[in-house]
Amino acid sequence: MSSRLELIFAGPEHQTVLANLLELYIHDFSEFTPVNLGEDGRFGYSALALYWSDPKRQPFLARTDGQWAGFALLKREAGPEEEVWDMTEFFVLRRFRHLRIGTELAENIWRNCPGKWQIRVMESNVPASKFWESCIERFTGHAVSPSAVQADGIAWRRYSFET
Repeated sequence: MSSRLELIFAGPEHQTVLANLLELYIHDFSEFTPVNLGEDGRFGYSALALYWSDPKRQPFLARTDGQWAGFALLKREAGPEEEVWDMTEFFVLRRFRHLRIGTELAENIWRNCPGKWQIRVMESNVPASKFWESCIERFTGHAVSPSAVQADGIAWRRYSFET
């Protein structure tokens, strides 16, 4: 695993970088759900500004060897008993996906944001499900079983665990 990964808490000065990386993420995600381009030829991410105005949201960027490698967007949500961290969005550039950068990014985030977590993955996104199962099991040291969730007619797997 790379020790060159730099986890950056994204400030407002990183909004353009994050918006550009979100375009790549949404493009990849469009394989699993229909997403339309706006009139300007971009997908857009309407909730992006909230990551600098809502204290329950946290944006992170990742660099490796000085190159942008991905991002993670987190949100604190009400759970059944207490608040949980929700991995709202998570993205690693394709060129870094088989170099364990995603695993290292997730583990760095979990170390920086301990507590109860949930990660939701579309049922149709099999590669992401395999990634999260492996990553969570590696970090927690025990097997994780997702629960089935339906939202807006879409089937999801929800992984719940504690760091």
